[in-house]
Amino acid sequence: MLDPVTYTRAGAVSIIVMNDGKANVMSLHMLNALHAAFDAAERDKTVVILTAQGRHFSGGFDLNVFAKGSATEQYLMVRAGAELALRILSFPTPVVAACNGNAFPMGAFLILSSDHRIAAEGAYRIGMNEVAIGLTVPRFAVEIARQRLTPAYFNRVVVTAEMFGPAEAVTAGFFDRLVPADDLVRAAEEAAHALSTLNMASHAATKARARGAVIAMIRAMIDEDLTPQYGEDRVASRASA
Repeated sequence: MLDPVTYTRAGAVSIIVMNDGKANVMSLHMLNALHAAFDAAERDKTVVILTAQGRHFSGGFDLNVFAKGSATEQYLMVRAGAELALRILSFPTPVVAACNGNAFPMGAFLILSSDHRIAAEGAYRIGMNEVAIGLTVPRFAVEIARQRLTPAYFNRVVVTAEMFGPAEAVTAGFFDRLVPADDLVRAAEEAAHALSTLNMASHAATKARARGAVIAMIRAMIDEDLTPQYGEDRVASRASA
């Protein structure tokens, strides 16, 4: 199976690119590859750009696993996704998300967890559509959304599953700014190089101080909710539907 993630480093900046040739779904294979790439970035102590190739940033969790996967497969996939979002939220160096296209959960969670978020102009959507497709939004995802989305949009995104184009997604709080699609890579690289001038020890300590409460809350939610029993409950719910 081909690696769906590439990691390259250029000085103080590293680029993590998702490309599974399709919709960049967050399968366990994709999530493990992303964790490995962030392992490399943490070892290299670089500012990270997280982006994707193709029409999609990410199609979200692999719905085939929810529909047909075993209890273990469902548990491992969702747990790996939650751990990755929390990792990005607390990453010791800045993370720049450069969104090139559609971003559904789990992709939207990774964007919301990043430090600087840039959207390319285009005809695509971002959001959390779980309740529209018969899923309950995990508690960890609710809190990640709460700490970045504007209050006026939080319920529209989480409770009523509205999806937004990139311009309105800036207003909602998914992104910090919007750039022409042809400028996305350049804008992300410029942002990353600017962030690389920060004192990284101070950045990490301040991030921990600013986000400490929500990080601790999400850590507890993952440990309480995403156990092997989560997968068993998902399979039981699917069987009774």
